[in-house]
Amino acid sequence: MPCTTQANLSAEQARRMQAAIERLNAALGDNTAQAIIGPNGSIAFRGWADREGVSDLCAYRKLASSNSANLRRAIMRAETIAGRNFDARAVSAGVHSHDEGRTWASH
Repeated sequence: MPCTTQANLSAEQARRMQAAIERLNAALGDNTAQAIIGPNGSIAFRGWADREGVSDLCAYRKLASSNSANLRRAIMRAETIAGRNFDARAVSAGVHSHDEGRTWASH
């Protein structure tokens, strides 16, 4: 994952980022954080504290690469609530939110 393996990251920062992603996974599992599906099909996370500089897209990619059951359940729940499907192409295009899914951009 480029976001957690950047050359300029210290070992301590990489460890803190990985711990933040693990906290998100646990929060998705106990429903203290939720996945949000945007109108374009991209994903954001609401209720995730202590991000340690990890973006929603980075966290999604890391959790998806580990085949997280908590992430899969959160996405299914978010699709039902939003009435639209998650679109991995929107994630690949870099569509993201900086405010827990209130607004979306790809800048």
